[in-house]
Amino acid sequence: MTGFVFGRLRVGDSDLLRCPRDGARLSFNGGTDAGRLEDGVFSCTRCAARWDLTHGVARLFDEADVKGTDRFMRSMYDVFHAAHDPAVRWLLPVFDSCDEATLRDRFMGRLDLGALKPRPDGAPIRILEVGIGAGANLPLIDRDLPPELRENGVEIWGLDLSLGMLADCEQALRRTGDERVRLFMGDAHALPFAAGSFDRVFHVGGIGGYRDAKLALAEMARVSIPGAPIVVVDEQLDPGQRSHLGHRLLFRLITFYDPDPHCPSELLPADAEDIIEEQISRYYYGLTFRCGERSPAGPNEL
Repeated sequence: MTGFVFGRLRVGDSDLLRCPRDGARLSFNGGTDAGRLEDGVFSCTRCAARWDLTHGVARLFDEADVKGTDRFMRSMYDVFHAAHDPAVRWLLPVFDSCDEATLRDRFMGRLDLGALKPRPDGAPIRILEVGIGAGANLPLIDRDLPPELRENGVEIWGLDLSLGMLADCEQALRRTGDERVRLFMGDAHALPFAAGSFDRVFHVGGIGGYRDAKLALAEMARVSIPGAPIVVVDEQLDPGQRSHLGHRLLFRLITFYDPDPHCPSELLPADAEDIIEEQISRYYYGLTFRCGERSPAGPNEL
């Protein structure tokens, strides 16, 4: 992907960013062009760790922490990124109990985007997709937002560990001309944001392969505002639906990296509430929850 310039982070976005190691603020040293951040370095104001922004791509994660299934799945997505979304689109109706559009509608509804309202102070509404991939959910976010928020007042942040998937997402955004989206490389286990940064947080199709799903869920809760819905979707074979041998074999094929693919409700933060655990198709669950007010920022959140 050398030479493919993303250039989606704006001047001022660093105010939201935090060091993936210790949660301290980041400062940016680099160029800008028309309000966008160009190549440079984010530096932690406490531990002095440095995080590169090259070819417009911010890499806000520790490579040493990407191990096991995380590293394997990133390699898979980098190699087969162009085939991923077409495979979902064409194979899902054949082997699952619903088509892609129906499946996405079921979990997008849980985000309750229609309830969002512009802030009186003019601050933007922020939506985070952890593992944005090629951006298949972006048109649905736009569809479900209230009309007064579709053009202005919303930022959509997307992180992924796969540069191949992010490149596909960037290409799609250039076709649509959507300027509301920020893209960068990041690790779901150490989201590089201040606590309470996002009005909605969601993740689709990858947490079963994470090295520590409990930590990833805690991070999603940490960066969401109190009471905001957090939606997680991944594979689980529907125990209430009859599945023949072919269904079971295909399910194991697509979840080979996970010894026990299931809805991880037992890993939710202790203060999770309004928990909704549901089967949204033969192969996928939906898990929705909220977390209330939390204690003020500690020494690692400055």
